[in-house]
Amino acid sequence: MELEKTNNMNTLYEFYNVLLTNKQKGYLSLYYGDDYSLGEIAEEFEVSRQAVYDNIKRTEKILMDYEQKLKLAQNYRLRNKKLDELANYAEEKYPDDRSLQRLIANLEELDDKDE
Repeated sequence: MELEKTNNMNTLYEFYNVLLTNKQKGYLSLYYGDDYSLGEIAEEFEVSRQAVYDNIKRTEKILMDYEQKLKLAQNYRLRNKKLDELANYAEEKYPDDRSLQRLIANLEELDDKDE
């Protein structure tokens, strides 16, 4: 569960970090990205552990609210799943169709440019 939550928060952070304050970015980046403890973050920012904890919990809720409203991460996952299905189908049914393979590769590159 913790690993799943960490992965989800990192994904949401990737999509919505531009909407966060610098302090929120710093806390979340250290906590989820660099695996810092609350105490280590508190020491780094010279605040209490409770302040770090409260800020992280508040920011998690903000990220989840953004996702609930905008669904960027959900749509990204769904789009990638469908693209994988299309690529597998095309590979099985039309392995020699270079035009189709090129179109699929172009679609895959679109998402890579966004990252």
